[in-house]
Amino acid sequence: AERGTPFLGICLGLQLLFEESEESPGVKGLGILKGKIRRLPGGEGLKIPHMGWNTLELAGEGRLFKGVPEEPFVYFVHSYYLEAQEEIVKAVTWYGTKIHASVEKGNVFACQFHPEKSSSTGLLMLENFVGL
Repeated sequence: AERGTPFLGICLGLQLLFEESEESPGVKGLGILKGKIRRLPGGEGLKIPHMGWNTLELAGEGRLFKGVPEEPFVYFVHSYYLEAQEEIVKAVTWYGTKIHASVEKGNVFACQFHPEKSSSTGLLMLENFVGL
């Protein structure tokens, strides 16, 4: 990532890029990006871990999302979520709280969802990454 090579973090790969996580208090993340990983809140009708399909709200011009239709469905498997600086957020979703589902800064890309499990939409995102 420091050399400028495009880097894509998926799920836990997203979480490791940030400064800290409620999953391991006192253990620092890589700190490549600013933000914190929080535990998903429970609530009526919400199962933790969250496993399933959610719609993304695209924010800004994320290069992973070139040619992806608005409000795509993607697949999540997670118990923690990201709170990041809004300027790097390229997609959000909701599951008991607002989740920063995809971020981009320079050559660093990350998504909380699993594009490899997200049908043709996810494959297009991976194709966009490979084409950088």
